[in-house]
Amino acid sequence: MPVFVEGDLRISMNNVLDARKFDDQNHGLSHCMKAVDFVVELPHLYLFIEFKDPEHPSAIQQDRQAFLQSFYSGRTNDELVEKFRDSFLYEWASGRVFKPVRYYVLIAISALTDANLQASTEDLRRKLPVTGSNSWRRPIAQNCAVLNLASWNSLLTNFPVSRVSLGT
Repeated sequence: MPVFVEGDLRISMNNVLDARKFDDQNHGLSHCMKAVDFVVELPHLYLFIEFKDPEHPSAIQQDRQAFLQSFYSGRTNDELVEKFRDSFLYEWASGRVFKPVRYYVLIAISALTDANLQASTEDLRRKLPVTGSNSWRRPIAQNCAVLNLASWNSLLTNFPVSRVSLGT
């Protein structure tokens, strides 16, 4: 079972064919392409996973506030779209995207409500775009979701996330 740490967040990945940290700059194109944090291969699909952790114990309050402003304005989703598209293009060009892809984003802010997460998910779904075009033979993303820690651990039970600093 692969276990990865991203800042103060630890993710365990159960029942995967392959899992790798993707944004560690090993892909050699970090100077021109953004990357999601993790790429996970399951039997019938890929997961692209991105973590944002403004509540990291060493985060500066001013940075937390700036992130919240970016999140509520939709600018964070613009960055998330860029990360997904660049990662998808990289994986496609490497011959590894031959299954559907789902994009999951963890925004580790406990104060986010279900309404905030749903609105962000809908905005991200529109901006990717998940539904694509009438001329597309297949979508670039089967689905996407923006989640907080509680909703992540409730929905994605095979991929539990915990805080390293809490020892959980």
